[in-house]
Amino acid sequence: MKKTLGEKITAAREAIGLSQYEVAEFIKNKGIDVTNQKVSKWETNYTTPNAYQFLALCEALKVSDVLGTFGDCSVDSPLSNLNQEGKNKVEEYITLLIASGMYSNEVKEEKVIYMRKLPLYDLPVSAGTGKYLDDNSCEIIEVGSDVPMEADFGVRISGDSMEPRFVDGQIVWIHKQDILEDGEIGVFAFENNSYCKKISICGDGIKLISLNEEYAPISVPRGVEFHCFGKVVE
Repeated sequence: MKKTLGEKITAAREAIGLSQYEVAEFIKNKGIDVTNQKVSKWETNYTTPNAYQFLALCEALKVSDVLGTFGDCSVDSPLSNLNQEGKNKVEEYITLLIASGMYSNEVKEEKVIYMRKLPLYDLPVSAGTGKYLDDNSCEIIEVGSDVPMEADFGVRISGDSMEPRFVDGQIVWIHKQDILEDGEIGVFAFENNSYCKKISICGDGIKLISLNEEYAPISVPRGVEFHCFGKVVE
């Protein structure tokens, strides 16, 4: 003899050890007004749940195989030929597939790589003793979206005075601007030397500060031609 819908609801509820009151509270927390009396009427086939109530009921009863649990046995369900142990194993495998992240149905945004060409200066900007930045000595290289969009050119660090943030041989990217605020890191030049340093602007003038404390600040003499190439961007 086929079970009624109400009998199937009762069986599913008792299988996970919930009372009618607990089922009603679960559904109510979903924003659907249901009482334990209404759940009782479903189980006695006095009334049937509407679509919204039924979906919440399936969630409350942890029923994923809706067709196999509540449907007509004459209709094939993917799990209809499995006993409860087999169905549990299917659920476990589904959980493993989801956890792997390899089979998600979420549409993943493809990372767009913007390629562009920027000048990279061959002569290094000294992070130690200072070397002249020759505007005519550079190569044009292709860079991707890992390089900040505001970068206008790159220079290769020489020396260790800006460690640990910038190391010898590292390329740093520069946004062209003539003025930097106190404490910002940029590329500067005076007296035919160029430097990658942190600028300090104080009452007694301008100083170029190394991040490596083993290097003393470089004072910019008053009256010399001092040029700012730009700000380091990361």
